[in-house]
Amino acid sequence: MTRLALAIGGIAIGFAAIFFRLAAPTDPLLASALRLAIAGLVLSPISLRAVRDGRLTPRATKTALLGGVLYAVHFGAWVASLERTTVAASVTIVTATPLLLAGIAFARGRDRPSRATVVACVVAAVGAAIIGVADATETGFGAVSGDALALLGAVAMAVYLLVVRELGSFPAFAFSGIAALSGAAVLAVAVALTWPLHVPIFPDEDAFVAIALAALVPQVLGHGALTWALERATPTEVGLATAIEPVISTALAWMVFAERPSLLVGIGASVTLAAVVLGVTSRDGGKTPRAR
Repeated sequence: MTRLALAIGGIAIGFAAIFFRLAAPTDPLLASALRLAIAGLVLSPISLRAVRDGRLTPRATKTALLGGVLYAVHFGAWVASLERTTVAASVTIVTATPLLLAGIAFARGRDRPSRATVVACVVAAVGAAIIGVADATETGFGAVSGDALALLGAVAMAVYLLVVRELGSFPAFAFSGIAALSGAAVLAVAVALTWPLHVPIFPDEDAFVAIALAALVPQVLGHGALTWALERATPTEVGLATAIEPVISTALAWMVFAERPSLLVGIGASVTLAAVVLGVTSRDGGKTPRAR
C-alpha cells in the first residue's frame, strides 16, 4: 500500500502546474489560497470528526497548523514561479526536495536513506539537472527570480515532510484538511497585505474550475497520499516520489500548451522517471521502520 500511495501521490501532484497555468492570469497568491481553501473545506468533515473522536491529538492539530504555514510558503512561492519561467524549469527545481531531505538525514543521523534510495536520489538529480539545463539553454537564464521562488518552495516542502514525520501515527486526511485551511488563511492574509501594491486578478469561471481541480487532484489526492505515506516511509523516500512531478508536468504541458520538450528534456525526464521507479520499488517490502 505504501508503494501505491507514493505512486498515486507523485502522479497526482504532477497535474498541479497545468491547472495553475490554466488558471492564469489569476493572482498566484490568490490562486494558491483558493486551492488550499477548497481542499480544506472538502476534507473538513473528516478533520472535524477526527478532532471530536480524539484521533487527532492536540499536538497533531498544532503541527497541522504549522504545516499550513509551510504549505502557504511552498505553494505561494512555487505558483508565483510559474509566471516567471517554464513549467519544466519550475517543477524541476521545486522537486529538489528529496536531495535536501537526504542531506538533512545524513547530517541528523536519523532516517538515513538506504543505499538504493541514495542512488535513486543521485539519478533523479542527474535527470532534473538535464531538464533544467536544457530548459535554461532553450529559454535563457533570465528567469532567475522564478528559479529562486521554486527553490524556496522546495525548501518549504522539505521542512513540511520533516515536521510531519515527527508526529508518529495520525489520521492523514484529517491532518491534511487542517493544514490546508491553515495555509489558505496565511495566503489570504498575504493577499490582503499586498493589495495596496497591486490589485489581484480574480479568477473567472474557467480559472475557478482549474483551481478547484488543483484542489481535488494534486492537493486532496496527491498530498493526502504523500502525507499518509509519511507514517510508513522516510521523508527522503516520500520526497523522492515527488521527483516524478516534472516528468508528468512536462508531458502534460506538451499536450495542453504545446510546450514541446526537446530531446534533451525527454532524456532528462526518462532518467528521472527511472530514478523514481528505482526508489519506490526498492523499499523493503514497502515497510520502513519509524525513527525513534
